[in-house]
Parts: sequence; structure tokens; C-alpha cells
Amino acid sequence: SGRGLETLRYGPMKPVGLENPRTGELPHAVVQLRKENRQGTLYNMVGFQTKLTQGEQQRIFRQLPGLGKAAFARFGSIHRNTFICAPELLLPTLQTRKNPQLLVAGQLSGVEGYVESTAMGLLAGINAARLQQKRKPLRPPPQTALGALITHLTESDPRHFQPSNVNFGLFPAWEQKVAKLLRGQIRAERSREAMREWVAGNRI
Repeated sequence: SGRGLETLRYGPMKPVGLENPRTGELPHAVVQLRKENRQGTLYNMVGFQTKLTQGEQQRIFRQLPGLGKAAFARFGSIHRNTFICAPELLLPTLQTRKNPQLLVAGQLSGVEGYVESTAMGLLAGINAARLQQKRKPLRPPPQTALGALITHLTESDPRHFQPSNVNFGLFPAWEQKVAKLLRGQIRAERSREAMREWVAGNRI
């Protein structure tokens, strides 16, 4: 919200697909409530990470329609993403440069997202096992989603490094011109094929 008065309603408060059935109009902004327990007595306000004090949160949230008499089980806080400067500290195998017996996994490695963090844990686990067996640790092909993330972690400019989700922008550049509508499909097919070959070739 510090970036402008309208910022939030184009983010977590964007009213996409929530037409008022009585008026047919879209609301200016919405607050999403996500059910947190089976009984339906606890709900989470989606996307409400904030630096506001608890008193201010309570004052503001009680002004929202339907929340005037709500009991707040816990208040919002800023999510802290702790990560290392991977380009300076990590090898493409997730080993640390100074101590190759130490591997870094998950969010700490510098990726963003549950799937991405899990993928880094998987690769770190594979390579930890290989090191224990006196075998060479592996780097996944850059054409794969896993390999593209590794490239981001280890080849980005360390002065400006920030965590990233997997996205097609991390994949190798096109060697030839490809129609825009086909790029995602072709990348996915190449990624699956490269991963199959890598897994089979290394007996993972």
C-alpha cells in the first residue's frame, strides 16, 4: 500500500470474477477469507501481510463490512524471506563453494515458492546421497525447470540477486525464432525430454 492508494486492489484485493449477483456489478475491492479449520470458526484474510500495529489492524479491519464484531485470533505480520546470496556461495550442485560437504536446500538456497523449495530439497538430497557414496554430484540440465532455477541461483549478478519462482524467463534463450503461442508448449516438451534423459542417464 506504500506504493499508492490503488495498489492493493490490483493485488490480493483484486475483485476478479466476483460479480454481485443482485446488481451485476464488480466491487471496488474484495477481502478473501480462507477457511482454516473444519468447524468453519476460523478464517484467514488472504494476502494481509502488514507492518501496521495490532491496534491499527483491529481498527481498520473492523470497518470492513461483516467484520465489525469479528474476534481476531491473530494479526498480520510481514513475511520474512531469509536466503543466502547463492551466486557467491553456491555451486550448481547446491554445495557451498567453501565447504563442498555442506549443501543448502529449500527457500534458504534463494528460490521462491513451495514447489521450488521442495525441488531444491530433492536435488540437495540426491547430491548428499551421492557424496556419501563417493559419487560425483549432479547438475540438472538448464533446459529443465530445476536446471533453470539452478542457473538463476548460481549465475545471477550477486549484487542484485533476489529469490525467484520458476518461470520461462529463466530458461535458455531461443536459438531460433519460435512463434510466441508455441513457446510454452515447446519449452515444456524440451524440459520433459531433457529431464527423462538426465534421470535415466544418472539412474536417479
